[in-house]
Amino acid sequence: MNSRPPALIDTHCHIQTEEFDEDRDEVLARAREAGVETLIVVGGAGDLSTNDLAVRLAEEHAGLYATVGMHPHDAKDVAAEDMDRLRSLAAHPKVVAIGETGLDFHYEHSPRPVQREMFERFVGLAQETRLPIVVHNRKSDREAAETLRNGGGSLEGVIHCFTSDAAAARAFLDQGFYLSFSGIVTFKNAEALRDIARWVPLDRLLIETDAPFLAPVPKRGRRNEPAYVRFVAETLARVREVEVEEIAGAINRNARTLFRLPSGETARESAAGSTAPWQPA
Repeated sequence: MNSRPPALIDTHCHIQTEEFDEDRDEVLARAREAGVETLIVVGGAGDLSTNDLAVRLAEEHAGLYATVGMHPHDAKDVAAEDMDRLRSLAAHPKVVAIGETGLDFHYEHSPRPVQREMFERFVGLAQETRLPIVVHNRKSDREAAETLRNGGGSLEGVIHCFTSDAAAARAFLDQGFYLSFSGIVTFKNAEALRDIARWVPLDRLLIETDAPFLAPVPKRGRRNEPAYVRFVAETLARVREVEVEEIAGAINRNARTLFRLPSGETARESAAGSTAPWQPA
């Protein structure tokens, strides 16, 4: 009997940040042991350097891919030359999306008009590069949906760490976006979110850790890491009353479709780190 856990993809983590500097290799080893062999390392959470670090990490490891962008918290700090740098990084062969970007009207670390302007610029960059977009959305459902709608019908992407209501879920799904569920869906007080996770179409469902944040039950309160994405998958399987293998298979198909990832042995071969660092044109 094969006891190996089904393969999973963590579609959103920040393991390039300082929280993992002391044990990053061990974190990656634990992820592989848990069957999580493919990770999307998301740039732009904190400062511009997290993008370079994400790309470098993806270069060095098979099964790791990167995104480039800037979090809405830091929209006020993004200069024209920063956008030029991100545009260059987006051409890297292991960059699979633009983001994270979006709107956060909960904390408002950057003024709302500045957030909207920066979000529009990243939507434009996604269109220009023909890459999907990774969207941060907190208490900004209407404005986020409007900005994405204005981006045009060819825009693809995911609403990461979805926590909004059913009306917002339907609006984003109607626009063709994926919804990604994080460890929040495992929390005791998240029954409303689990209700939404029950009916989201299986072909529009993704999961993530958002590591080092939002560790799921039973790891809540600890630093999150990619191996823990399995608890999210198990929760979704339970609330949808299916086997975890079915959830895992759907999520993997969805992630590979959205981010245009290779599959099977091709993934391991093509994702191998290059012998010399890639340089932008």
